Amino acid sequence: MKNIIIGTAGHIDHGKTTLVKALTGRETDTLDEERKRGISINLGFTYLDLPNGNRVGIVDVPGHEKFIKNMMAGATGIDLVLFIIAADEGVMPQSREHLDILSYMNVHRGIIVVTKCDMVEDDYLMLIEEELKDFSKGTFLEDAPIIEVDSISGRGIEELKNVIENESEKVEEKKSDTPFRMNIDRAFPVKGIGIVVTGTLMEGKISKGEDLVIYPGERACKVRSIQVHGEDEDTAYAGQRTAINLSGIKSGEIERGDIIAQEGSMITTNIIDCKVIVSKTSDFPIHHWMRLRLGIGTREIFCRAVPLDSEEISQGEEGFVQLRLEEPLVCRNRDRFVLRSYSPVETIGGGVIIEPLAKKHNIDEELVKELQLKEQGELKDIIVQFANSEDELLSLKEIVSYTGENKDIVKEEVEALLEDEKIIKIVDRYVSEEVLLRIIENIKDILEKFHDKNPLSLGMTKNEILTQSLYEPNLRELEHILKIMQDRNIITESGEYFGLESHKIVLNPKQEKIKQELINEIRSNGLEKIENIKSLSRNDKERRHVLDFMIGKEILVFGAENNVLLKEDFEKAKEGILNHLKENERITVSEARDILKSSRKNVLLILEYFDSIKLTKRVDDYRVML
Repeated sequence: MKNIIIGTAGHIDHGKTTLVKALTGRETDTLDEERKRGISINLGFTYLDLPNGNRVGIVDVPGHEKFIKNMMAGATGIDLVLFIIAADEGVMPQSREHLDILSYMNVHRGIIVVTKCDMVEDDYLMLIEEELKDFSKGTFLEDAPIIEVDSISGRGIEELKNVIENESEKVEEKKSDTPFRMNIDRAFPVKGIGIVVTGTLMEGKISKGEDLVIYPGERACKVRSIQVHGEDEDTAYAGQRTAINLSGIKSGEIERGDIIAQEGSMITTNIIDCKVIVSKTSDFPIHHWMRLRLGIGTREIFCRAVPLDSEEISQGEEGFVQLRLEEPLVCRNRDRFVLRSYSPVETIGGGVIIEPLAKKHNIDEELVKELQLKEQGELKDIIVQFANSEDELLSLKEIVSYTGENKDIVKEEVEALLEDEKIIKIVDRYVSEEVLLRIIENIKDILEKFHDKNPLSLGMTKNEILTQSLYEPNLRELEHILKIMQDRNIITESGEYFGLESHKIVLNPKQEKIKQELINEIRSNGLEKIENIKSLSRNDKERRHVLDFMIGKEILVFGAENNVLLKEDFEKAKEGILNHLKENERITVSEARDILKSSRKNVLLILEYFDSIKLTKRVDDYRVML
């Protein structure tokens, strides 16, 4: 069974609420002020049972120009609109404005309902139908059914129900396998129950006991209970009007315009790049730094416009615009919105978000080309563009959040992009080749500066590189990146040190003399006196530089204290221990002391190093060969 939301739209006093009551038997004007004034102020909600047994939700929106903001909140999530025109007045200003708003919100199916038909002659109804054909030409209502009704006498109501049923079958079912999201249009405390929020489920599904967050701010909450059309349910699905009882959130911490969704599934941003169309009837072209009202979901946010492909966008034209927001916006890629002028308040256009994590730009031809690709591109193109635009490694969760697509679908596209080498996996995160090259350039720059200051050093340790990196990979990710740099012959690894492949160390005569002195000293110590780098340096900076130069060439550095052996002494010790193991299968510390002619402390240092490089393995009080 499809989950469908039907919305009303049309000029004030054209009979929207009366029609809903005639269809459902229920009154949607619940405020005293609404009943007193005879107009809808807030959104009204109810449901309709169709002849085929399917139950659809109904959102009744206000028609007065002062309450357009409420109307836009109600239009969010509408699948089928009952576009209402009173027979005694015909098309009016809010009729045109509501049609524009519905188009910008991507509503593309509707029924034109001519109300108050008993108040006019049949000849006049024919004239109204002609007017409606002109009015709807070129819009999503151009081929919509036109039904004549009178809500008081009941004329045409049953026919309308049948047409609603037929049109409902043509509505495309919403996705329930994408991350859950609901724009909140009401939030209120209920005595003995707690906080209740209502809205239309835009995407995904929600179940009792689920942990969710309220955006903006990602405040944690839990679903205590769910109602759909006034009945308790364990799960609600995309396309249903839903009331959710929440725990973990207090009264006053949540309001209309907030979004309830899965943790990490939404993007919070202050700048968005968009495709915008300006209404043909607007008196306001969009120009640089124009202050606007952005209506998105159930929220309105003030923003400034920066056209990206022209100085301004005139009536009836479209173009790319950057919107710089005056407060954080919670959204996803491809979300629809409405633009209204700051003052006087008038609907002037609408559009779609192309880049929700934009950076500041003015008119920019190259940026416009990128936005055109994103607008037309497939999911894989959007993922690559996202990876290129972010100077960091991205988790699968972040990619899913950006695209707004189902996790499994995104994962399939990511795997295909990995095969095509359009993106690269670094441990558990992803990066484009373009961004990886920027990370590599940053590491090269770090090493170049280090080599300039330390010409005799082999390079830097992983941890030293990590503390200076601009891109903040974790240690495992940095190891992966360094391996890629080695494979590309950019860096070399010498023990624990990494240096540029191009870095060549040449000793001057004085340093050559120090080197020979060090070799003689370490050789004289042999295995009886094992010193470390610090003690051999003697607090002399140049001796330390020469020792660094010797690492991996003449000397071996091992152990937690950076102990030093000549490579020739290490090979002799290794040969003696391994020969004994080949003949005897195991060796004790005492037997190793006899072979190495050294102290117990030094023998333990050597044996522990053999264990660490997998030459030997300790078993109880002896070693065996691996």
